[in-house]
Amino acid sequence: MDNSQIKKILVPLDGSTLAESVLPAAARLAKKVGGTVTLFHVIEMDAPEKVHGQTHLTKADEAEEYLASVASRAVFEGVSVVEHLHETGVRDVSQSISDHSEELNADLVVMCTHGNTGLRNLLVGSIAQQVISLSKTPVMLVNPALKKSSASPNFENFLIPLDGNPDHEHALSYALNLARACKAKMHILIAVPRFGTMSGELTIVNRYLPGTTSRMMDMLVPEAKDYLKSLVTKLEGSGLSISTSISRSTPAKAISKTAKSVKSDLIILATHGKAGSKPFWEGSITPKVIRSGKVPILLVPVRE
Repeated sequence: MDNSQIKKILVPLDGSTLAESVLPAAARLAKKVGGTVTLFHVIEMDAPEKVHGQTHLTKADEAEEYLASVASRAVFEGVSVVEHLHETGVRDVSQSISDHSEELNADLVVMCTHGNTGLRNLLVGSIAQQVISLSKTPVMLVNPALKKSSASPNFENFLIPLDGNPDHEHALSYALNLARACKAKMHILIAVPRFGTMSGELTIVNRYLPGTTSRMMDMLVPEAKDYLKSLVTKLEGSGLSISTSISRSTPAKAISKTAKSVKSDLIILATHGKAGSKPFWEGSITPKVIRSGKVPILLVPVRE
């Protein structure tokens, strides 16, 4: 396990109340881990007059005043807050956020799950999508429904879906350190779909060799049990409360259902986010999980 910790939390803001919906969650997490929140705004070149129906901050003095007012809000009482304004206009806001996350040594970027295409297509075409693709820094996506402080997560129950891929265990390592800081419980989930519920390339095999596919998926269950047992053995000395389960549903459904049953208030996923013409989450479970619930999702990049 690595020693990654969340101490510096970067919160990009565009001046809209929608972007501000992440503030309670970011503040609460900062209190839990004893971290610092950096409120960040970048001046966008040729920016539209409105952003999410509100005036877009395009002048440095206005942006500075705005960041200072946000930093003084009650939600940040007891939290160390830093304001950072990138005054030189940029055309690529996503790239600027990604660059600043590295420049400022941020351990986490917290963003709202909104996009330009409406709630039915969260992330698609959005700045959050692009930041995830570009950044080496983990990104936590917060549903706008959590804008009230009373509704923000307590970060007490973490759900970590795994698939047996050793590369994805980096998310578990990240979750372990965060759970220690938050004194949170951890639940590790593996989904082994049943016959008839699979998607993608496996549907072809499913269609022409249904008996073979069904037996193949059933054979994975004992392997999944052994895998989970080995992980629990490795984590025995962690001092944390760790539980596990195997779901015979599709990953997205398994995650959503398990998140409710274990009362998870944070889902931590490994992601192979990459920039390119084809969004990495085409066919990914990430947007499906986001649309199905209000639990924040923390995406931990796995780089090749």
